[in-house]
Amino acid sequence: MEWRADWVALSYRLTPEVGKHLFLKTAEELRKAGISPVLTAAGTIPVARAAEETGLFRKVFATDGASEVMAWLRGDPESQGTRSYPHHLVSRVEQSAPYPILRHHLGLPSLEKTREAAREIAQAKVLDVLSLAPDQNAQQHFFDPSAMDPSLSGAGGCPFRTPEDLQSIHEATRCGNFPLLRCYAGTTRLLEYASLLRHTLNNAWGAIPISWYSTLDGRSSRPLEQSIPENFAAMKWHAEQQIPLEINEPHQWGLRGAHDALFVAAGAFSARTAKALGIRTYVAQMMLNTPGNVSPRQDVAKMLAYRELVEELESPDFRVLVEVRPGLLGMPSDLCRAKGQLAHATALGMQLSPDILHVVAYCEAEYAAGAEEIIESCRIARQVMENCLLGDASYGQDQRVLLRKEQLLGEARLLLQAIAACAPPGETTPFGNPHTYVNAIRRGILDAPGLQNGIARGEVLTDIRDGACVVLGERGEILTEEERLERILSAKEIRRLLALAEEEHHKERIG
Repeated sequence: MEWRADWVALSYRLTPEVGKHLFLKTAEELRKAGISPVLTAAGTIPVARAAEETGLFRKVFATDGASEVMAWLRGDPESQGTRSYPHHLVSRVEQSAPYPILRHHLGLPSLEKTREAAREIAQAKVLDVLSLAPDQNAQQHFFDPSAMDPSLSGAGGCPFRTPEDLQSIHEATRCGNFPLLRCYAGTTRLLEYASLLRHTLNNAWGAIPISWYSTLDGRSSRPLEQSIPENFAAMKWHAEQQIPLEINEPHQWGLRGAHDALFVAAGAFSARTAKALGIRTYVAQMMLNTPGNVSPRQDVAKMLAYRELVEELESPDFRVLVEVRPGLLGMPSDLCRAKGQLAHATALGMQLSPDILHVVAYCEAEYAAGAEEIIESCRIARQVMENCLLGDASYGQDQRVLLRKEQLLGEARLLLQAIAACAPPGETTPFGNPHTYVNAIRRGILDAPGLQNGIARGEVLTDIRDGACVVLGERGEILTEEERLERILSAKEIRRLLALAEEEHHKERIG
């Protein structure tokens, strides 16, 4: 009464009936004192229900986490509707800080079920970005329906077939917290696909690979000499349209057993490619648990090295947003264990101070997630996220992590120089030239055990040692990146590349 507050927040945790009586009594005392503040309340679910029955409160909190409470205090989203929710990636990230925004994918084997689930997720207000997963027919043959295999309809995602199908999903999510929408890129005719997604979903950001969606992975029939230039053209289009971009290259190599140094280098050369092609906002996705049996300590060391190499590129014209996610290879099929894995991977990802937290539903190793599983998984992840932001123990202070990070930085810098040396003669921006990557793959500089398909070399042997994914020699000994490249390049080339890597590192330290 003494302070004559404009806002009063009440909380109660015990018997709902007693709580209701106390709320009414407090309101009466305020009335007698001639004070009429805005009232909010919080309590258990039964107490919250009793508080709402009184009609006294502007807002009642029960299951809301800290980030939801903060969002409401910033602007009362319920009263402002769509205006209070940013509709572009950067502004959404900035409004949410220090909490990362949450992303999840959705793709059920029927358009109607996908649309209904999308609406339910939006109304639940648990995530900020809903990624639409198309079925393989839609991803590969959207513009050539005659090539679709009807027996594969709904395989791996949503069977949308027309622009109107996509627009209907967008319209279904214009409620709740109005999540941003995005969709996986097409595996063919990428430019047309990118334009389609922009005009139907207002695609929050594009995700295009450098090497993949080609004969390298079998997801399209395009040879590397065709696919990489076409992928680059799609990246340039995103730059021209000022649409943020993710180059989903690192984990594609990791899913095929590539060693840690290549994973880190892939993160770095992806960002260099994006910058060379004019992208201004870059999403660096870091998939943990890839391969599935890497140790948490080694995983963090690898991602810290990846992050450092990417963030070295930041400038007024190039912003990096870090996105972390659990890896599917680490997700067990037992649903209770999978919930534990989701929580652990989320805590591990928070060590990297992400801007975007890509949640993977606990059921994904068993079946495709619907609205119920996605909502539950996002709530699990959000609780872990909020706990971590209270102040968590950091692997980044562990000397073993720091030593491994420095080792990976050195090896990745050497590999980057080896890739750059594959550029056509006279090329001054090697990572902006698609032929650099064609040559690097053909020569075996970019290689992984899971690529014994006649497109890449598929000659490198990797294994998990002390929780890290490393290259092995003929006798099972661990090879450094320099030793691996010695089997591909001449001694003279190796010496030159080492000198260039050291020179570049020296320049970055001075800078």
